[in-house]
Amino acid sequence: MLSFKKVALEDKDWVEKCMKAAGFRGSEFTFSNLFNWRDGYELTIAGFEGFLLIKSGSGDNASYMYPIGEGDMAAAVQAIRDDAAQNGIVFSMYGIPEERIEEVQSLLGDEYDIEPVRDNFDYIYTRESLATLSGKKLHGKRNHINKFLSLYPDWSVEAINSDNIGEAWKMNLEWCSRQECVSHSLKKESCAVENAFANFFELGLTGAMLKVNGNVVAYTMGNEVTDDTFVVHIEKAFTDTEGAYTMINREFVKMLPEKYLYINREDDVGDPGLRRAKESYRPAMMYERYNAVLKDE
Repeated sequence: MLSFKKVALEDKDWVEKCMKAAGFRGSEFTFSNLFNWRDGYELTIAGFEGFLLIKSGSGDNASYMYPIGEGDMAAAVQAIRDDAAQNGIVFSMYGIPEERIEEVQSLLGDEYDIEPVRDNFDYIYTRESLATLSGKKLHGKRNHINKFLSLYPDWSVEAINSDNIGEAWKMNLEWCSRQECVSHSLKKESCAVENAFANFFELGLTGAMLKVNGNVVAYTMGNEVTDDTFVVHIEKAFTDTEGAYTMINREFVKMLPEKYLYINREDDVGDPGLRRAKESYRPAMMYERYNAVLKDE
């Protein structure tokens, strides 16, 4: 019988071992993402024969993530199906990578439909495109940079460290105050952001802040997901500072080690404005996710 528990910092080493073994570029394959959202999505974890098993939600509304790791996938899938049966849960699986659809379908059988979840597709860009913004299709982004430079000549970028992280946190609180973080989604995000700041160094996060006249107007942070891919988990900027989002995006990518050929900027959660913004940077690829759900009787 599986024993699911809340994600804790002491789980980092064995969880990351499973994630590295899986080798996927999806943002959920970072311990920092799992840890930061553990409360927002009621995430619990269990280990099983080289796999990380994740359950989202509680009670009979829980769902299971595609097993992360390497080994006997059939046994791992059966383990979470058995857990569902033992707890009166109608089994479903989320986060299935596109290249594993056939495998999962063969394990679950024809009684399950495997469906794409477009709102959860990650946007992955080449490092070069975000760092240079070159080419005709990104001309508008270069204009945003030029506008920023003309309006704010006294600007600087700093890596987040133990001496200045408090400045970024203070800016985040102001950003949230301006946005009136009262909606359900923003409350969940605020909880994840607070987790990230409170455990920034323990999680191995990398971040940067953008300043104008010595004041923080934007910050960002993320983590490595594979040897050649970096995931940007969080990015905030004051919208009344023209071009701040474009500037922190570009400058942060330029600061990252050159081994990262790809930058995953996560999904758009189905928000139309966020989708337009992410599409406007011309992703090189999308990391697609699928759900397996029981067919209607």
